[in-house]
Amino acid sequence: MFRLGLAISVFVACTSAFASPPPLTEAEQLASVRAPFAAKREHVTADIYHYQFDIRVGSAPNAVVRIHRVVRERLPWWPKPTSHAVMLLHGDFANFVTNFAPTLGTPASSAPGLAPYLAAHGIDAWGVDRRWTLPATDGDISDLGEMGVEQELGDIADALAFARATRAVTDHDGGRIVLGGFSHGGQLTYAYAAADGRHVSAIAVLDVYYDIAPEHSDLRDLACANAAAERDWLAQGYTDSENSFFITVGSLDRSAPLEPSPVFPPYTNRGALFTMVGQTYAFAPYTPQYHLIAPVLDAEGNVTALRESSEDSVSAWFASAPPHQSLRETAELDEIWCGTTPRPSLSKIRVPLFYLGAAGAFGDYGLYSTTRVSSTDVTTLVVRRFGPERAAEDFGHGDLLFAADAPALAWRPLATWLLRH
Repeated sequence: MFRLGLAISVFVACTSAFASPPPLTEAEQLASVRAPFAAKREHVTADIYHYQFDIRVGSAPNAVVRIHRVVRERLPWWPKPTSHAVMLLHGDFANFVTNFAPTLGTPASSAPGLAPYLAAHGIDAWGVDRRWTLPATDGDISDLGEMGVEQELGDIADALAFARATRAVTDHDGGRIVLGGFSHGGQLTYAYAAADGRHVSAIAVLDVYYDIAPEHSDLRDLACANAAAERDWLAQGYTDSENSFFITVGSLDRSAPLEPSPVFPPYTNRGALFTMVGQTYAFAPYTPQYHLIAPVLDAEGNVTALRESSEDSVSAWFASAPPHQSLRETAELDEIWCGTTPRPSLSKIRVPLFYLGAAGAFGDYGLYSTTRVSSTDVTTLVVRRFGPERAAEDFGHGDLLFAADAPALAWRPLATWLLRH
């Protein structure tokens, strides 16, 4: 680890010596990550390991960028070189581990995880956590209100620079890498590629839209209403869009699945979780039949089981949610959907794009955004089991990460595309 840290410092220092004057160059961005960092290493499976780097980027209580790497090793702290790499951005009420390497979560999940899958197939899997996911320093969340999209795009740039500098040392390849994201992480992927895009060779977006099609004005109206309400709460001094609801629903299902739910009476705790994930459109209608996990429905339309993902993996996803989440981020992402605030235009994106959707979630509704980029290399895939008449039962948002068939239906096509880009 000492050799790796020293090598990165030397590489970054050398590249900064050749930096050109403003505007900011890639070399200067690489130099910007030259801050003290803490690191840890843990075993995932076989010869695959997870590295975690915490880099302080400011004086605020939670000004830390947490960067992850999941990779095959030849020796401790020395990865097997690869020629392909991706930086993954997580979704809401989650972090990199709980979305992409869930066996390492607390509680641990039985789902094997996209990041180890990619590593096993020769792809260097990186990730970065948004600042609100980290345990608050001494419980201090006074800087939560500063955690907006602009800050997050800067953190993504730092993480990409760090990954490239590290790969230059460990893989002898400091070239640009793919940026990918799930859910709101996919929305941030679009935003970064449109606003800046340096460090990025291509983008992969997992089940989300950025621009909403004109014929879906009702979805835009929903985003505008949500953004207005969130701005009002911010004006009243609220900054925390906290995740206790998800934690409670997931934890109760794991500890007492058949007991009456205090959240959704008269359901049991299992019934509350199943309804929440199987009929999510009742709470968050991002699309008319939007759901996190594909449900099995009875004749009355009640969720009786989960069709694609295991109860263990879904309850662990909820129970491991970070306690805090930035309300400012939530408002600004809704404003991007609403279109009432200046935002990076997708027309500025010229790098290759892969869109992977889930038919029972954003799915086909995310295709419009792929037509708005300037890239001539666009690939789309919507994972589906049924026709449109059964969208309410089809592959769900989180099924892309946790379903038993996700490796075959979603991960393999993504890995194939990454190996070509």
